[in-house]
Amino acid sequence: MATKRERDATAYLKKHKIVELMDNMTSMLLFYRPENPKEFLIEQLDLLKVSRESGIRGPNLFDNSNLTAVCGIMDPANQKYISFAQYKQALTMLGIKDININPEGRAKDKISHETFKTEAMEVLKRDSATYAKY
Repeated sequence: MATKRERDATAYLKKHKIVELMDNMTSMLLFYRPENPKEFLIEQLDLLKVSRESGIRGPNLFDNSNLTAVCGIMDPANQKYISFAQYKQALTMLGIKDININPEGRAKDKISHETFKTEAMEVLKRDSATYAKY
């Protein structure tokens, strides 16, 4: 059983979305691999502050062209759809943990590229919104 201090710490982390913030910052470090990681993190935090103050969406590692490339990898025959297993694998590969388990096309096991990209962007936008709430 968790102590009051542990419960308070957990509540604090959830309230301020600290885990999501750290996950996103770590992902950005690994994606960009800057020469000076501390300076890079300071710059990112400054950008996040501006994002929060202006209401503009926070940074996001992936855009439509990246998601199109993922579709190309998952669908080399260019059938314009992927299986549900590929959908889950691709989202996991992008670091997305909380996926829609019933996307359009699941019943026929044919998830269109557009559905995949829409689902991925929705989660990525939601995750980048955690920046604005740190």
